[in-house]
Amino acid sequence: QAQLVDSGGGLAQAGGSLRLSCAAPGRTFSTYAMGWFRQAPGKERDFVAAISWSGVRSYAESVKGRFTISRDNAKNMVYLHMNSLKPEDTAVYYCAADRLWPFTLRPGYWGQGTQVNVSS
Repeated sequence: QAQLVDSGGGLAQAGGSLRLSCAAPGRTFSTYAMGWFRQAPGKERDFVAAISWSGVRSYAESVKGRFTISRDNAKNMVYLHMNSLKPEDTAVYYCAADRLWPFTLRPGYWGQGTQVNVSS
């Protein structure tokens, strides 16, 4: 069973950058599609970005051109590079994994979440 550990959240100013990381130990990591979701206070958990096992990427409209998802199969890691941050990006960010592509909105595996706060 996949276990995900996400990290890298913190405080950033508007216009700044952060990089989130997700460790996904296990021999079958390269066969999983990986994604990121986020949940702001009082709101539902929303899709942010996903990357297939072959490197095909998908993004929510709200982050296109600002966020980049990448993966390193040799290290069993997936990253979310966040640039031009806005206060509305403030949320708990969750790493996720699933074998399905296009990426499902109900992935089978989740990280514990990492808080991102963007100040104006």
